[in-house]
Amino acid sequence: MLTLHTADLLLPVGGEPVPGGAVLVDGDRIAAFGPREELTAGHPAARVRAWPGVLTPGLRQWHAVWLLRRCYFPDPREAGELGTEMLRPESLGDLAAELERDPGRRAGSVRRGLQQMLRHGTTAVAIRAGDPLLAAPAARLGLEAVSYVGGPGILLDGPSLDPFVEGHDLAGSVHRPLTPGGRADFAVFDAPDEAALLERGAACCMATVLAGRLVHRRR
Repeated sequence: MLTLHTADLLLPVGGEPVPGGAVLVDGDRIAAFGPREELTAGHPAARVRAWPGVLTPGLRQWHAVWLLRRCYFPDPREAGELGTEMLRPESLGDLAAELERDPGRRAGSVRRGLQQMLRHGTTAVAIRAGDPLLAAPAARLGLEAVSYVGGPGILLDGPSLDPFVEGHDLAGSVHRPLTPGGRADFAVFDAPDEAALLERGAACCMATVLAGRLVHRRR
């Protein structure tokens, strides 16, 4: 089935912005992108998902290994004790030793961390192929595993879930531009343009699409 994702502004990267743009998805591939009116007229039977804000290619998380292996993402049932935000290594205390003794608890944290990355528009994570802790859950979600060779160094205060922190701009933060025939990986953000998006950060992600599947939708 064809699905048409429309937005107030389409930023394909590598091409001109398209006000009132749309991405046409066929299965797991991008069939076309361009002005909403043209694609709607050419494909009247396509299911339409209309999004406010800006639609961009999916983002790349360079430091997935550091975030998932060294930080802890609390289970909602632990909110009263640990809160709901990611805990960095310096905040783990005795929990660090508990995680070493309980691989199941660490695996649960990894799954929740990957879900948090989806909520930040991430569609590609830099991890080692075959990583016993990270590769399988990333693949199950549909995240693309990519090499971290050539990635930026670790910031003094540690990596962020927001790929824009080290990508600096949209072109430096996306995994690949939108391309007809390419994998349908993209995200929609609650921002009117790129400048506002960079100011608000990836936490304003409203939806993430992986290989044509809507895997995150902010409620």
